[in-house]
Amino acid sequence: MANVEVDCDSHDLISLLSFEERDFLVRNNGDQLKISNLSGKTVGLYFSGSWCGPCCHFTPTLVEVYEELLPKGDFEVVFISSDINDESFNGYFAKMPWLAVPFTDSETQKRLKNLFKVRGIPHLVILDPNGKVLTNDGCGIVREYGVDGYPFTSEKIQFLKDEEEAARKNQSLSSVLISGSRDYLESNDGNKIAVPELEGKTVGLYFSIQARGAGLEFTPKLIEVYKKLKERGENFEIVLIPLDYEDEHFKEGFKTMPWLTVPFKDKTCEKLRRYFELKTLPTVVIIGPDGKTVHPNVAELIEEHGIEAYPFTPGKVAELAEIEKARSESQTLESVLVLGESDFVIDKSGSKVPVSELVGKNILLYFSALWCPPCRAFMPKLIEVYHEIKAKYKAFEIIFISSDRDQSSFDEFFGGMPWLALPFGDERKKFLSRKFKIQGIPAAVVIGQSGRLVTKEARQLITAYGADAYPFTEERMKHFEEMAKGWPEKLKHELHSEHELTKTRRNSYGCDGCGEMGNGFSFCCKQCDFDLHPKCALKKDEGTKDGEKAKDGVICDGEVCRKA
Repeated sequence: MANVEVDCDSHDLISLLSFEERDFLVRNNGDQLKISNLSGKTVGLYFSGSWCGPCCHFTPTLVEVYEELLPKGDFEVVFISSDINDESFNGYFAKMPWLAVPFTDSETQKRLKNLFKVRGIPHLVILDPNGKVLTNDGCGIVREYGVDGYPFTSEKIQFLKDEEEAARKNQSLSSVLISGSRDYLESNDGNKIAVPELEGKTVGLYFSIQARGAGLEFTPKLIEVYKKLKERGENFEIVLIPLDYEDEHFKEGFKTMPWLTVPFKDKTCEKLRRYFELKTLPTVVIIGPDGKTVHPNVAELIEEHGIEAYPFTPGKVAELAEIEKARSESQTLESVLVLGESDFVIDKSGSKVPVSELVGKNILLYFSALWCPPCRAFMPKLIEVYHEIKAKYKAFEIIFISSDRDQSSFDEFFGGMPWLALPFGDERKKFLSRKFKIQGIPAAVVIGQSGRLVTKEARQLITAYGADAYPFTEERMKHFEEMAKGWPEKLKHELHSEHELTKTRRNSYGCDGCGEMGNGFSFCCKQCDFDLHPKCALKKDEGTKDGEKAKDGVICDGEVCRKA
């Protein structure tokens, strides 16, 4: 949800936007407009660049809002470019109907970015007619509310939020799907179906981007469930809420779907994204026969249970949870890794290793790919940890689960690994990704000696504790928590003598001592963005091995670093 973040300062637009002898802004046709003409207007300062994908996606939305507000005559936008050359600026600015700081005035561009603390783009700062900042999150407000957010005051945004809350309390299918100018949905043969015809049905609102992998993979499963429910005579319908950026992607995806859709680029799509507080894609929101929301997202239930998840009610969800709990408690390594005749993994030579030979071991499933930079960065650490663990414990193995795009990439990446793998393109990869809800790579899941799940956070544990994290159990993690209690809350360290370092929980960071990634606890100076691994921060100088240098001015001995 967008928040209206304001500061208390008022800015004089002429002082803000002028530079030396320049007292004008420019249009994309070369015309100049005196900055003084903006007096009394609400002004959006739009920080953007042609090279930025999110900027290119957001700009058409802002253009649409701008053109709707143009007749009012009291709103203007000023483009502050992050382009790297005049040609890029001109090509991008040609798509904008508003004003800009001249591309040649890099001093003003830099000054404005510093003044408004622009850390990323697109970024839209909105000033009221008196030059006071209404919001630093203009992009979020425009995305969520469009022209309805005007004049972008905190009072207007709160009014819209209150209005939405009231709508939730009185929700019906028509209030969700009908807009001021449209009371119908469309089929893929071009027919228009009145929304009231769906009243009294259980309806799934399918939020998806068909140009992306998750939507492409999930849609066939949803079609299968939809057709089975129709054959069974269930009073069920699906409505696509398309979030694609390109019309061709929408059309390509929708032509395979047997259900209805909200028209492409209809304003209702973004409104519903906000209304249902979308967190992931694909999402299938279930609306019951009474028009109320039954479940915020049944995509995973459909993936795991198919038609058995219907009618998606709390009672059915609780029933499925009990089934899933029983499956988890009876899980074996074979039930995870054997699918039909695929009852093996492969070693480096391509030879088959039966899954039965791995029973009784702790197995780490490593989801990764050559094309993924974080995966390549994590690999050396994982190889080091693998060898350390194998040297002490024989009942341990890693299995590579590839997301590579072709056999040659798989071969190249697997060629540098000392462990086992599923064959490239193995159908078990999709099953495992779904079962363990893998949202991104690299990811590491540990199956214990009993065949049950130990953790899905092994990557983070390895980053934080290395081989010491083995066997990755909750009991082992409690050991580290107890150990952390004995560490000082603050300390001074010679690698950062300026300030004290504070013991802090950190999801991910780079150690400024040894240069490796860290996770869990850090000794941190937030003021300087400086972090040390606990081992680097707490261990005293003990000399070095072979005088190995980690970085300029620092010598590291294993995981301990000190000034050279």
